[in-house]
Amino acid sequence: MYIKSHSYGEFVFDHQWADLSHRLGVRYYPKLLGMTPFTPAVGYRFLIAPGEDEETLTKMMVAEIDRFCDRNRLSGCNFLFVDPDWRVLMENYGFSSWMHYSYIWSNKDFQTFDDYLNVFNANQRRNIKRERKAVTQARLQVQTLAGEEIPYDLFPLIYRFYSSTCDKFYWGSKYLTRKFFEQLYPNYRDRVVLIAAYKEDDERHPVGLSFCLRKEENLYGRYWGCFEEFDCLHFEACYYQPIEWAISKGIQMFDPGAGGSHKKRRGFPATANYSLHRFCDQRMSQLLHHYIDEINAIEQQEIDAINQDLPFSKREISFHI
Repeated sequence: MYIKSHSYGEFVFDHQWADLSHRLGVRYYPKLLGMTPFTPAVGYRFLIAPGEDEETLTKMMVAEIDRFCDRNRLSGCNFLFVDPDWRVLMENYGFSSWMHYSYIWSNKDFQTFDDYLNVFNANQRRNIKRERKAVTQARLQVQTLAGEEIPYDLFPLIYRFYSSTCDKFYWGSKYLTRKFFEQLYPNYRDRVVLIAAYKEDDERHPVGLSFCLRKEENLYGRYWGCFEEFDCLHFEACYYQPIEWAISKGIQMFDPGAGGSHKKRRGFPATANYSLHRFCDQRMSQLLHHYIDEINAIEQQEIDAINQDLPFSKREISFHI
C-alpha cells in the first residue's frame, strides 16, 4: 500500500471527492491507497496463503489499517480495481464500492479473426477491413512476438515509444523509467507480448510498437508509440493484431488499457469494475454512504448506454453484452 499526496497515476478520478473535502475544510491528502501502480487492471486484493482463515486475517489487517490511518492522520483508505469477490468481503468492513468501467474484449469461442468480424454489423465489418487494409497499403509489416520470440534489442526501444507517446499526449505522466523496461527482458519476458510494425524495406527498426502483458488466459494492453504516423496503425497494433493473436492462443479476456471510447467500435463493451473507499472524517463518510448508490446508478446508466450503441449485428447483441 502507498501513502499518497496526490491522485496521479491511478486511473480512478477522485478529484470530486478531494474538492468536496476541501469545501468542508477537511484535509484529503495524504491518503492511503492500495493498487497496482499505474495499472488499471482488475485484481487487487490481500494476498493470503491457501488454508488460512481469510475472514479473520482480513479483519485483523483492516483494524491495523485503521490504526495506521489514525496515527498518521490520513484521510482514509482506498483500494482500486479490486477483485470482484474480495470487494464483497471488504464491504462487510465498512468500505463503499464505487463503480467505474473499462472496455473489455471477451473471447466468445472464436476460432478465427473472421469469427470475431462476424459479430459486427455489415458497416463496421467493412470499416475494420478498410482499417487493416490501410496498414497493408502503407507497406507495413506487423509482427506479434511473445516471450522468447522477442529479441533483446526491442526492450530498450519500448521506453522510447512509451516516452514518445507521453510527450505527445500525456505531458507529466511519464511514470516509468528506461530501467523498468530493460529489466523486463531478464525477469519477465515470458509475460510480454509485443506487436511491432516495420516498413517493408527495413525489418530491423520498428516504426510502431504496442506493449502487452499476458497472464494465463488474460491479455492486457498497456503502452503504444510510433515514430511516424500511419493511417490506422494504432488500431492494428493495439486492437486487431492482439485480438488475432489472442484467438490463436486461446486467450479469453483482453483489456486494451485505459480510456478511449473508440474501443467500443472495435468490439470492447463497457464492463463494470470497482474501487473501495472509506473516509476517516465522519462528514465525508456520511456523504459517501448517502450518495454512493446514486452515483453508481448513474454510472450503470452510462455503461448501458454505451453497450446499446455497440456496432454488433442484432443477432449478436444479447450474446456479447
